[in-house]
Amino acid sequence: MRTIFIEDRKEIEDIIKACKTCFLAMSVDDIPYVLPMNFALDGDSIILHSAQEGRMWETIQKNPKVCINWTLGEDLAYQDVQVGCSYRVKSKSVIVEGPVEFIEDFDEKYRCLEVIMKQYSDREFKFGTPAVKNVGIFKVSIDKLSAKHFGTKAVTPWNS
Repeated sequence: MRTIFIEDRKEIEDIIKACKTCFLAMSVDDIPYVLPMNFALDGDSIILHSAQEGRMWETIQKNPKVCINWTLGEDLAYQDVQVGCSYRVKSKSVIVEGPVEFIEDFDEKYRCLEVIMKQYSDREFKFGTPAVKNVGIFKVSIDKLSAKHFGTKAVTPWNS
């Protein structure tokens, strides 16, 4: 089994959209911190939301460079049932790196909340003014994007 780089942007976006959780990695003072988060893909940005306080919020204000991971699939595969190092988890993974931009404009925050909810539901939602004002919204611009497919079978003349 092997790992294949995924280059097709549509396939990468399909992986992201199929996930319900992303993992946001950040660091300050050489201390790494990772959180599972809800998200939305919005063109060349990832939209995230949270309270406007706490460890995550303070960390990204001090160091707005972050990394986001999505992983789709958890099936176990192996080449030889007797050989431990032939086992792999069949999955697809996407990694984005980029800077955080904090969104303050009310209308843009409202729009971002709508985009986030479209990731999880086809329903239309309304958001009250206090909820929009009090939520922290930030976007991560996609500076670096990479994706891989893990645990695929190698194509050889006898199994193609």
